[in-house]
Amino acid sequence: MPKVTFIKPTGEEVLIDAPLGLSLLEVAHQNNIDIEGACEGSLACSTCHVIVDSEWFDLLPTATEDEEDMLDLAFGLTHTSRLGCQIIMTDELDGLKVKLPAATRNMMA
Repeated sequence: MPKVTFIKPTGEEVLIDAPLGLSLLEVAHQNNIDIEGACEGSLACSTCHVIVDSEWFDLLPTATEDEEDMLDLAFGLTHTSRLGCQIIMTDELDGLKVKLPAATRNMMA
């Protein structure tokens, strides 16, 4: 089973089994990782914003225009920012590392 490392804002790293076919948001929620996901993965917010380690970023499918629009609303946006609901776990992503931003901006509240 692929593994993913979530890096908390404190710098603590948490290594988790990430079942194939699940989104990073779903993996985080199943393992009590603090990612909000206010829209429950429907691509209507930016609260599942993660910063993908630069070594892994180019292995991800290109972000859609809708994802790019939502990322524009994210707090602490970087050039390797993605939405966790749009990263689907595959064998190729075994070892993926993502950092959780220090804050999120919930426009749905």
